[in-house]
Amino acid sequence: MSTAEPSSALSSSVLVLNRQYMAVHVVNVRRAFCLLINRLAEVIHIEDGQYSNYDFQSWREISELRAALKDRAPDDDWIRSVNFDICVPRVMRLLHYDRIPKQRVRLNRRNIFARDANQCQYCGLHFPTSELSLDHIMPTCRGGEASWENLVCACVKCNVRKGGRTPKEAHMKLIRPPVKPKRSPLLAVKLGNPKYASWKTFLDAAYWSVDLR
Repeated sequence: MSTAEPSSALSSSVLVLNRQYMAVHVVNVRRAFCLLINRLAEVIHIEDGQYSNYDFQSWREISELRAALKDRAPDDDWIRSVNFDICVPRVMRLLHYDRIPKQRVRLNRRNIFARDANQCQYCGLHFPTSELSLDHIMPTCRGGEASWENLVCACVKCNVRKGGRTPKEAHMKLIRPPVKPKRSPLLAVKLGNPKYASWKTFLDAAYWSVDLR
């Protein structure tokens, strides 16, 4: 069973809970270990429906034991230091934070691309992020606003073809009407990955608007 490459492990994400086990943030691995090492958070590990809480030292020990027993699940991420291997936690709990995040979804490029699944809303083809742009359905030069209902993901070719016109004027048709999502599009993408399956325990409908950091 292969171990995840360090670069892949460091690019993974960790769900952060407040002290009442409510989801408040999603952070990168470096930030997660910083919180853990500084005793600001603890690891929450779920196995067979049971919660286990670990500080940095106990999480390191359980990781070393698993590594020695070659107990590494296919969806695990591991980081190799000079002296030991440690498993990347999927969920952490802040020890001194009680607040609940505001229920909102940020309007930004990443969320628009995630909402539209990297699919050009004119030609219907999928593209890597580097080959996509944002298109204002009603051009800004004609009063179009930056809003969920007026922004769509478009490939460069379609964006250039449309220019400063409306889709109707350019004889182009949107494959679906753009709407404001009720939950974080990026979070929905994460939940489609099996390695983040444990997040679903903490992400009920009330907390789906948590921001990705």
